[in-house]
Amino acid sequence: MHSLRWQSLYRSLAVAVLVSGSFAKNILLTNDDGWAVAMIRAQDEALKEAGYNVVLSCPSENKSGTGSSTTTPTTMTEPCEYNTCSTGSPAEGYNATDPTLNYVNGYPVDSARYGIQTLAPQFFDGAKPDFVVSGPNVGNNLGSTVQISGTVGAACEAAKEGVPSISFSGSGSSLSQISYTTLTSSPTSTDTLAAYLYSAATVDLVNALLASSPPYLPTGIVMNVNYPSLADCASASDYKWVLTRILSDSEATDVETCGTDHLPAESDVVGGCYASVSVYNASTKADVDAATQGFVLNRLGSFLTCYGS
Repeated sequence: MHSLRWQSLYRSLAVAVLVSGSFAKNILLTNDDGWAVAMIRAQDEALKEAGYNVVLSCPSENKSGTGSSTTTPTTMTEPCEYNTCSTGSPAEGYNATDPTLNYVNGYPVDSARYGIQTLAPQFFDGAKPDFVVSGPNVGNNLGSTVQISGTVGAACEAAKEGVPSISFSGSGSSLSQISYTTLTSSPTSTDTLAAYLYSAATVDLVNALLASSPPYLPTGIVMNVNYPSLADCASASDYKWVLTRILSDSEATDVETCGTDHLPAESDVVGGCYASVSVYNASTKADVDAATQGFVLNRLGSFLTCYGS
């Protein structure tokens, strides 16, 4: 880590670069697997290459399965994951050569909150992010798993603070909890290929959702997206995106689409080249009513398809 003088200089330079591209939408990127895993760094790269202004704010280490837990971040008592910061480092810190890459020694919710309340005003000319991308997570978050997912918890925190968000997850059979250095040291490994595939798919969906004017999602509403394994579908351009429910409910009346008012459960859809797109409440992490589902259906339009088509 650098002295406060150099920290200030790095921050100033980074802010100048982002503000100079202020025509682009501003995205906060977070997760629960930690700031140095291959998946989140690939996603950061992909969003920036797509023209978004991106600031990453993630836990200093793997905090999977911590749901919406929160704490007061404290000084590091051990190194960050993969030794990306040293013992004694501050509670919040950043990459020495790229101040847009930030860690928080806390839970995913704390990382999202720090990103929205502290980092965004610094990097986005005093404003909140336009959107929050949480993940993709290493491993799918399907059905009741959303209740304990830190990736989901971070996305929910964003929505509660008035920033639209999506939680993304990729198959654990394709992704592993590995260092970002794998992206360059093993460029043809399954993990690297999956990280870049899921990153490209995430950009596709974000582009589709943010293509027209806000509101991008109703207040307090989040989307949950799950990707199939690389073995099932090896190209992001081949993905078919299906509107789904978090949990199956034969008695619920969902938005009418694909000839029915009963959406399939996401766990029944993910596989082959099908990715699930569920709509849920940030406070309860539960499915929403037909009208709210309809907002997303209308927003994404032809981007979505019917399961089995």
